Amino acid sequence: MRENLHRFFRAARGVGVHVSPAESIDAMRAVTQVGISDRTILRDALLLTLAKSQDEKLALGDCFDLFFSQPEPRQNQPEADSEDASEDVDQSPSSSPASEAGEGQPSEGLGPLAQMLLSQDRNAIAAAIASASGAASLSEIRYSTQRGIFSSRILDAMGLQRLRDDLEELTATNPALAERLRSALDALREAVRDTVAQGLALYAREEAENLRNEILRNAPLARIERRHVAEMRALIRQIARRLRERYSKPRKRQRRGHLDVRRTLRRNAAWGGIPFLTAWKRKHRDRPKIVALCDVSGSVAQVSDFFLLLIHSLHEVVDDVHSFAFSSHLIEVSDILESKSPEEAMAEIMSKVGFGSSDYGSSLVDFEKEFMSTLTPQTTVIVLGDARSNNLDPRADILRRISERSKRLVWLNPEGRLAWGFGDSEMPRYATFCSVVRQCATAQQLERAVSDIVATYQ
Repeated sequence: MRENLHRFFRAARGVGVHVSPAESIDAMRAVTQVGISDRTILRDALLLTLAKSQDEKLALGDCFDLFFSQPEPRQNQPEADSEDASEDVDQSPSSSPASEAGEGQPSEGLGPLAQMLLSQDRNAIAAAIASASGAASLSEIRYSTQRGIFSSRILDAMGLQRLRDDLEELTATNPALAERLRSALDALREAVRDTVAQGLALYAREEAENLRNEILRNAPLARIERRHVAEMRALIRQIARRLRERYSKPRKRQRRGHLDVRRTLRRNAAWGGIPFLTAWKRKHRDRPKIVALCDVSGSVAQVSDFFLLLIHSLHEVVDDVHSFAFSSHLIEVSDILESKSPEEAMAEIMSKVGFGSSDYGSSLVDFEKEFMSTLTPQTTVIVLGDARSNNLDPRADILRRISERSKRLVWLNPEGRLAWGFGDSEMPRYATFCSVVRQCATAQQLERAVSDIVATYQ
């Protein structure tokens, strides 16, 4: 059972349930207490010890049902054929080594697998398939192209070669019994294929999802097909969750830095300079403050949703964040992002200011008139947009003043660098006043950029 639980933990990770070593130990202790005889109690115990949310509970429940459902060997032999085979066996000579099999008792001269199939003991066959699956390392299956390989491994582990020898012998001595055994072998092959399909659904899901996510992470956001938009949003949510887990938790242990000799000597003057009490130099870290300006105009409509999802995650990671969205004019959206779910926030923001004709100059004028006071020498300003202003005045002078009043100005552009400066792109002019300019055409580039920005405050 311990090996089965280890395989179940691997399958649970494949469906998105985070199972740490400590949680797996707790689950195994719970299983030791409740036992494995009652499948319902076992299911509840595993869900209570492993699932941390409602989504994980649903995913883990489906995984449990699939993992502990054993495919039964199929009985494909018609009743008429069985009766004919029984009659033929009854008419065979009693001295034949296989004559006893016609009366329902497998011959002692046959191998274990042949005797098991002829006895039609479903529990024994299911247990043998499960044991052979473990011997064949079915939990290592990763791709659908490996079905045939693992099916062959399981059958070989069950003794297929000996069964073939038994079939050859029975074909010569008792054709009816040989036909019955051959039909049972076909049913066994079907059961093994079902077991391998079950293993593929359990253990290959994580590998397939990782491969799909890796492809999406490196796919240009502006050219994501409609059928992949939902998957990309889920991937961005995973990125946001990683950022929260990585940076939102306060550090339990703080680096003390270098020894402050002067303060240590002064503090221990009463003890003749013996350093009973030590003093350490601590590095001062600025309180993080971020101002984010997100372009939601029609030219970046395909990627604006992903930008807003990342900005939403910033509000959960950093305490002091002011967010703005713009196309032809600029509005503050901090309250919307903080008070509503990502989907609701994005819908409301896009309905107010999205899909318009981009005018960076007018939007920068709005920011300077109303929100310039949000900038301090500790502020990092992030601009997410393609810098295309429809040949209108880009007002780069305002961006210069924004750069002078802030600590850093970071520009994340979804377009490729080769497109910067062509057409109505003002990126080269804006880049002059930016501390960091990055191409963020993919989800991976977005994650790295935001992670680097937040990490500077840790």
